[in-house]
Amino acid sequence: MSNRKYVMYAFFIITGLLFMVRLFYLQVIDDSYKLSAENNVIRTIRLHPPRGLIFDRNNNLLVFNQPAYDLMVIPKQITNLDTAAFIDLFGISQDYFDKQMVKAKDGYFYYRATPFIKQIRKEDFARIQDQLFRFPGFYFEKRILRDYTHRSGANVFGFIGEVSPDQVKENSKLRNGDFIGKAGIEKSYETTLRGEYGVKRIMVDKLNREKNAYKEGLYDTLPEPGKDLTTTIDIAIQQYGEQLMANKRGSIVAIEPATGEILALVTSPSFDPNLMVGRDRNRNYSKLYVDSINKPLYDRALLAEYPPGSTFKVVNALIALQEGLITPSSTITCFGAYRVGNLRVGCHCPSGTSIHLRNSISKSCNTYYCTIFKKIIDKYDTPQLGMDAWQNHVKSFGLGGFFGNDLSTGRKGFVPDGAYFDRAYRSTKWKSLSTVSLGIGQGELVVTPLQLANLTAIVANRGFYYTPHIVKQINNKPIDDPHFTKPKFTTVAPEHYDEVVTGMWDVFEVGTARGSRLESISMCGKTGTAENPHGQDHSIFIAFAPKDNPKIAISIIVENGYWGSRWAAPIASLIIEKYLTGEISRPALEQRMLDGNLRDEYNKQLVKRFGPQMVSQHERE
Repeated sequence: MSNRKYVMYAFFIITGLLFMVRLFYLQVIDDSYKLSAENNVIRTIRLHPPRGLIFDRNNNLLVFNQPAYDLMVIPKQITNLDTAAFIDLFGISQDYFDKQMVKAKDGYFYYRATPFIKQIRKEDFARIQDQLFRFPGFYFEKRILRDYTHRSGANVFGFIGEVSPDQVKENSKLRNGDFIGKAGIEKSYETTLRGEYGVKRIMVDKLNREKNAYKEGLYDTLPEPGKDLTTTIDIAIQQYGEQLMANKRGSIVAIEPATGEILALVTSPSFDPNLMVGRDRNRNYSKLYVDSINKPLYDRALLAEYPPGSTFKVVNALIALQEGLITPSSTITCFGAYRVGNLRVGCHCPSGTSIHLRNSISKSCNTYYCTIFKKIIDKYDTPQLGMDAWQNHVKSFGLGGFFGNDLSTGRKGFVPDGAYFDRAYRSTKWKSLSTVSLGIGQGELVVTPLQLANLTAIVANRGFYYTPHIVKQINNKPIDDPHFTKPKFTTVAPEHYDEVVTGMWDVFEVGTARGSRLESISMCGKTGTAENPHGQDHSIFIAFAPKDNPKIAISIIVENGYWGSRWAAPIASLIIEKYLTGEISRPALEQRMLDGNLRDEYNKQLVKRFGPQMVSQHERE
């Protein structure tokens, strides 16, 4: 019995000691409970870090920060609120006030600070801040908004927007009301640009006025600014490309072949990036989003997919050379069409023309390329094996897959293989003639404008490319990711490229783009026309310059632009001249491209698909 008594004594003594130790820790060592108890006189302010700045490749500032303020509310601290005076001071409606108050009082938000009015500009803040003491429970929290030095490049930079509830759940560093990148560079480099949030605790009096830092800032943390980005974009070329594409739909992608750096990424129509800043952002975004005719939020340079048309003939020429099926001197006689049985593919070459590799490119002979494509497929034991071998070559040019680059969006296009045609024809008995349209860049094959520009860079480099990318430096430190700095080689040997390059040079000298030739710059190109089932065909052109040691590779697509030499080739030659020389020596050609307007073509397409009332509505908007 006595032993049990001592055990009980020991239990109570140990328990008492534990309580004393815990009480000493809470009262003397750990101030967190004291801090929590004093929350009614301490305001915790979240410090938003300045987002990193964005520059172009020549260190021109493109995106910077401007201060703005969110009016925050803690419903539990609201006392004797003069609603009429509040509404008058902030210029809001009664309906807006009621909705925001209901939202703020919902659940646990009743005890926490939530945004009541967002993105108040500094001009309005200066007018309002001295009156806020009249409204206990409300205070300002400073935040950072974006600003843009140019009205171009909206698809490149992207924009920031408010986080969704799911994003808050997934990332403990975010809270409701925070803004993160939603598109473009702002999205793909969000964690780099955002930085780290800080915290500041301020003592306030009973009139809601800030007094001084709590415990002299002992619990405060400074925000860590985001990192600055130097992009690969040349803003002068980006702007010029957007001007040339005014009143047209399509895209321009320009790449530096020696590095894979994207010089311009134009989509048209586009929008002013400053529309995505401030309290009108949501309204502006809604207008852009519902514009189903122009689709200004749709990045055609990265997301649109087209048949490459005759621009793809350079790839089939290289594959045929690699497979040993032709030599530069091999000839085919064109009789104005490619004919086998009931199949006929028209060609604009005069009947009886002798075609070899070099002039097959400058004359864009369909007969030549249907013939060599059939040879490629028929070289193997079955069409399926031939198609698989062809696909393997094509994919080595960066087509039919994702680049895995630093852009926020993209499509992979499509390059068919043998199994695809087995499914399409529900049989394994199909022949090479069933797929001959692939020889001239039509049929099932589709590519994106970015892929087409990269293909051009490959030819310019004579057989290799660097993954196209949009950022050059982070905080002035060059990127060193081998995915961007290590070259990728095609399956075609380097020695096969020279004759193809010479043929592309002939395109400007004596071929389909001779009207866009420039004496002072040796340019290489290839025209293309992509069939469009919904209206006039698309105008396509690829080019690089100079012929030796090229500095720029470019793809142009003008939707409903008829043929490659009409719109795309002149625009490409102007951009090349502007980039390499800094000026334009052909003002008449430039003015014709600037004034070019294809809205009538687009209206015809609308009438065909939706009726005349759609055009009338579109014109009113």
